[in-house]
Amino acid sequence: MKKPRFLTLLFCALLSVVLLAGCSGKEESPVPPEQPVQNTDGGNSSAGTAAELGCLKSFSAGTLGGGSFTQDDITAKDLTIINFWSLTCGPCIAEMPDLAAFAKALPDNVQLVTVCLDGAGNEERTAEILEEAGFEGITIISGDGDLLSLAGNLIYTPTTLLADSEGNLVSDAIIGRQEDLSATFLAAVNAALESGGKEEIRLDE
Repeated sequence: MKKPRFLTLLFCALLSVVLLAGCSGKEESPVPPEQPVQNTDGGNSSAGTAAELGCLKSFSAGTLGGGSFTQDDITAKDLTIINFWSLTCGPCIAEMPDLAAFAKALPDNVQLVTVCLDGAGNEERTAEILEEAGFEGITIISGDGDLLSLAGNLIYTPTTLLADSEGNLVSDAIIGRQEDLSATFLAAVNAALESGGKEEIRLDE
């Protein structure tokens, strides 16, 4: 389903705030001082700090390939990993090969999608970066509803969030480029799955 042009423009306009305040081009984006690093919900790691950013219960999005992605795609999986990045963020692009490898190793009940905040209007460049990194999954370039609100609450890129099958953001936001992306992401995924009463996963070799 083709997205209305005004939704794409609104998505880009709102997310430009993230790009201006986000990645500075350094190899790692620092965790902002105001970002809590410990859970404040009495030990329930399924909530975490990411829940403060919003949720993904009602939205529709346009993908780089011209398709659509909605809350129904979130519901279809036990856990969805959402990586927000931009074309102007060096650390985002530098970690993309690791992100691609991690995505390919995931079992069927967990998926990883990316959201390129400035991908609309720059589809060719976006596709080029993803192809060079070997990323073969879904990349979102426009959206509305909860996705638009969530993206407007972000401050730094890259930011990676986890959503359960109900669209709730769980665990803590993973901010900045990770030295060992696979280990960091796997630990976060398994903690979220365990909190939701799901079995932990192992990556395919």
